Amino acid sequence: MVPLMKLFRSSWFPALFGSIIFFLIVKDTRFAAPRKPAPHNTWVQGEWLPPDINLVPDNPEGELIRYGRELIVNTSKYFGPKGIVAPVTNGMNCQNCHVEAGLRPFGNSFAAVASTYPKFRDRSGKMENIEFRINECMERSLNGKSIDTKSREMKAMLAYFHWVGEGVPKNVKPAGSGIVELPFLARAADPEKGKRIYQSTCQRCHGSDGGGAMWPDSSGYIYPPLWGPNSYNVSAGLYRLSRLAAFIKYNMPYAATFGPPQLSDEEAWDVAAYISSQPRPEKKFPYDWPRIETKPVDYPFGPYADGFSEEQHKYGPFPPIRQAREKNLKR
Repeated sequence: MVPLMKLFRSSWFPALFGSIIFFLIVKDTRFAAPRKPAPHNTWVQGEWLPPDINLVPDNPEGELIRYGRELIVNTSKYFGPKGIVAPVTNGMNCQNCHVEAGLRPFGNSFAAVASTYPKFRDRSGKMENIEFRINECMERSLNGKSIDTKSREMKAMLAYFHWVGEGVPKNVKPAGSGIVELPFLARAADPEKGKRIYQSTCQRCHGSDGGGAMWPDSSGYIYPPLWGPNSYNVSAGLYRLSRLAAFIKYNMPYAATFGPPQLSDEEAWDVAAYISSQPRPEKKFPYDWPRIETKPVDYPFGPYADGFSEEQHKYGPFPPIRQAREKNLKR
């Protein structure tokens, strides 16, 4: 038993306690999870409702779904540096990027996974199934290695994704799925402004060095590393500024998932620029963006089909790049 005062003086407890207090005080229904979770069919009257894991039946299928959720929540336990299945990832959890095991609306949720895959993606230039997408995250966001597509773990995650999106019509992307887009700034995102925001808002959880905070037994992260050797690599989706800024806007600081956004659009863009300006694992995939004209405007690695620099493709301003592309398409 840890003495109460020792627990309170620990580096992570005040931040965690503060988040809990914030949740109890502040709530905004625009970004809150639905009050009545769906037990089976998550598509109710044209709206996706996050299902309740406690209502999963006690049978082999339910066991697989629960195991899939466990893998999403505690990925490090199974695949981290000391993983009991295979030590193949950096120690982060899938839940670090997919809030509440992918059930939080606007929190990079899994609502549309089952309904939209398999699908063609410009990044790989081919049709991708869910198994391929899972392994992409293992290699990019978790800076690790792929897992066997026929393994029980892969089957469990597939079962979980189908359960999360049960009933969602094919090719429908429900509101709140994935990451909501933010309007582009008219200027370039500013890492120096972002640094000040990081120090005042983010540092208390993720540390001054961006290294995050681990549980006392080092089994995983309470707050994940945002840069450094144990963070996601440069080929992860969140390395793109538009993805990271939008995720920050609607989910950070962590208590923001229970209430209205605490950062303005500009602040979200700037703190994203600061985070993305910091060092992290360099890992490239030769097959990425086989047609260079399909690269997103904020993809920071050339070559490009336009005349803009890597610097502008990383930090912006992005409207001139988008306008030039639209002009070329009309020719």
